[in-house]
Amino acid sequence: MSTIRCDIVSAEAEIFHGEATLVVATGELGELGVTPKHAPLITRLKPGKVVVTQANGETLDFAISGGILEVQPQVVTVLADVAIRASDIDEASARAAKEEAERALAGKDPQMSAEQAQQQLAMTLAQLDALERLRKNLKH
Repeated sequence: MSTIRCDIVSAEAEIFHGEATLVVATGELGELGVTPKHAPLITRLKPGKVVVTQANGETLDFAISGGILEVQPQVVTVLADVAIRASDIDEASARAAKEEAERALAGKDPQMSAEQAQQQLAMTLAQLDALERLRKNLKH
């Protein structure tokens, strides 16, 4: 089975480096699936998920704040300001951040701009979605 190297990097650290048979990310125009020998491309990513399927069939879920996806013949790279493994997400903190963003969008928190609130809400929804996918995968 052929693989492609996958690197997921945040502004703070390298989050993942390994071989994959499939990398799925949420691009601006929808979901992208990248397999070995994919045509080179660069595109922007929306806040959401990145799912990496490893050669052994195991899938790894990540939540990202948005960023850039670069595909080269031998490597796919996800560059994100914030990227976190689903297994590292603190659900209570994510829910609290979601509620804070929703209050700000409702005009009840003057300390956060609407743009900041939208970004925070998108990231926390991506984190909660990644947690849900992780739970489903653990049940199977």
